[in-house]
Amino acid sequence: MDSKKLPDSGSFVGEGKEAFEIEIASSGEVIPVTSGQTIADALEKAGIETVIACEEGVCGACMVGLVSGEADHRDHIQSEEEKAQNKEIAICCSRARSARLVLDL
Repeated sequence: MDSKKLPDSGSFVGEGKEAFEIEIASSGEVIPVTSGQTIADALEKAGIETVIACEEGVCGACMVGLVSGEADHRDHIQSEEEKAQNKEIAICCSRARSARLVLDL
């Protein structure tokens, strides 16, 4: 599939829209995240409270520890080095490159 950058969005058509799962490290609960849903939306739907402010990845209020899995970082808070360390994820806008992310919740 041809990937084209959308103007001013930083996202790509044909990339990162796949469904994936998140696992809550403290309980082992597994929650599906659909292609049109944010991690924060999926957590809220499952009854798990989160802190969300800007919903654009610019404030850092929604940063959550990432125990395992590979994130598709879409926030503007972390440096490229921090994103490469893959230790936190902005649940308001970021997605997964792996089939499952384990969150430190």
